[in-house]
Amino acid sequence: MVLYWKYLTILFKSQLQYRTSFWLLTAGQFLVPFAVFAGMYFLFQRFGQIEGWTFYEVALCFGIIHVAFSLGECLARGFDAFSSLVIGGDFDRILVRPRSTVLQVLGSKFEFTRVGRLVQGIFVLIWAVTHISVDWNIAKAVTLLLMIGCGVLIFSGIFILAATMCFWTVQGLEVANIFTDGGREMAQYPLQIYEKWVKVFFTFIIPFGCVNYLPLLFILDKTNGSSIGYMLAPLAGAIFILPCLAIWHVGVRHYRSTGS
Repeated sequence: MVLYWKYLTILFKSQLQYRTSFWLLTAGQFLVPFAVFAGMYFLFQRFGQIEGWTFYEVALCFGIIHVAFSLGECLARGFDAFSSLVIGGDFDRILVRPRSTVLQVLGSKFEFTRVGRLVQGIFVLIWAVTHISVDWNIAKAVTLLLMIGCGVLIFSGIFILAATMCFWTVQGLEVANIFTDGGREMAQYPLQIYEKWVKVFFTFIIPFGCVNYLPLLFILDKTNGSSIGYMLAPLAGAIFILPCLAIWHVGVRHYRSTGS
């Protein structure tokens, strides 16, 4: 963690070399997602509710997934831009250093301007929490934190999988955006409103439903039967990242330099 903190410090200083650009990009990251949130607001203004879910309940869902995505995009940005390391042959240098390749790739890039998107997500989250009728307690607060933390792990895992493909394709594959940006857009609404195959895929394959929809049922007192399973559902995100890391190490063992 000391080494990772040094990586962040160096990257932060380098990005502040152009302060005006930095703050404008940060402001843009803060404002742009509001267009998506405004679209959701007008949707509820027109229809009132969706499958029994009110605006503030969906806003809570929106805030949680956007905070998780923003943190995941910040922390795992090195994997999102990993193809440039492979193309330029810079990953060869990482391999000869006496530290984990995962740590070094994580520290190779960190977009501090994405903090603007994070602040926007936190704003929506706080606004939703203050407007919904929920009897908050320690269990629900811990569940909310688990939802965010494990959501970060899911997005990070997807970035890692996309980066691993670069060992064979060299160039990054845009198809990965279906599960990062697409997953974020899908998970900002309750999983209940989608078709059955979508629910199955995003519960048992990429467990967005486990970190957003199922625990949200517990927080909103919409569960049937025991609540323990709903509370622990976010841990599927922590489990999801384990095979992602295992696949990454398989890719590292099969890496062949591009010869750049």
